[in-house]
Amino acid sequence: MSDPIIAVEHLNMWYGRVTALNDVSLTTPPGISGLLGPNGAGKTSFMRILVGLMRPSGGAVTVLGDDPWNNTAHNLRTGYCPEHDGFHEWMSGREFLTWMLRLRGRMREDARHGAAEALDRVRLQDAADRPIGTYSRGMRQRLKIAQAVSHDARLLFLDEPLTGTDPLVRLELIELIRSFGREGRSVLVSSHVLHEIEALTTNIVLFHRGRLVACGDVHEIRSLIDRHPHLVSVRTTRARDLAAALLRDESVSEVSFPRESEILVRTRRPDDFYARLPKVALELECSVEELSSPDDNLEAVFRYLTEK
Repeated sequence: MSDPIIAVEHLNMWYGRVTALNDVSLTTPPGISGLLGPNGAGKTSFMRILVGLMRPSGGAVTVLGDDPWNNTAHNLRTGYCPEHDGFHEWMSGREFLTWMLRLRGRMREDARHGAAEALDRVRLQDAADRPIGTYSRGMRQRLKIAQAVSHDARLLFLDEPLTGTDPLVRLELIELIRSFGREGRSVLVSSHVLHEIEALTTNIVLFHRGRLVACGDVHEIRSLIDRHPHLVSVRTTRARDLAAALLRDESVSEVSFPRESEILVRTRRPDDFYARLPKVALELECSVEELSSPDDNLEAVFRYLTEK
């Protein structure tokens, strides 16, 4: 089994009387991991500690085997795309990336070459020499990602990289982040929009009010909520006959009819229900044309795990 990329134990972060992180312990494996939570959940504080920009109030932090705080070598192995912009608006994208690489110790020509490669990678070649102040929101997000990867970082921290982008740009950035994973880089990407993370990875970390709610494969996390009723939509040619038969099953607690050819089943034992459904349909000689679950997604997982 691979060593964890990130490992934290009993991590705390306080801003005066405000608790940003409360006794967080977790590990993340190599590859792409998603950091989920609503605004104010503690995601940015967590990332800034992992990058080495903040010292935690308590607990132990290990990233790529080292403590990130006050660690120059750590900065050379990681890349950070912050949530908020910090550009000199009069600079061009090429100038910005070149100077960022120079600050990391690259010689002038090497920095220029690295900047050109990074701009090409994020498809900003045509705007490379324009002032950043003229860039759209999507272009600014691309530029921040470019500076995070321009020095061949092994581990990337991307804080809300899709915020404010239009649907087309969002799809392009999702594919770009996926490509980092295919190259063997590890990525921790945060978002408060659950379907964005769902499109990137099944390995997720859920934060809520500074606390770790759940961590791991989304399907494993899904099993944590089996005490809650699950909804399953079944589209069939004989909705009422199938509903009557299913109501006699112990795994089914309720059935409704949102449409004439669809039944919505509520069950507290989804595995038993999925195993029983084909047998019931076969006995009735009715076809099941479509089977789906409104609860089989990260939105439902997050709602269930954070409800009081």
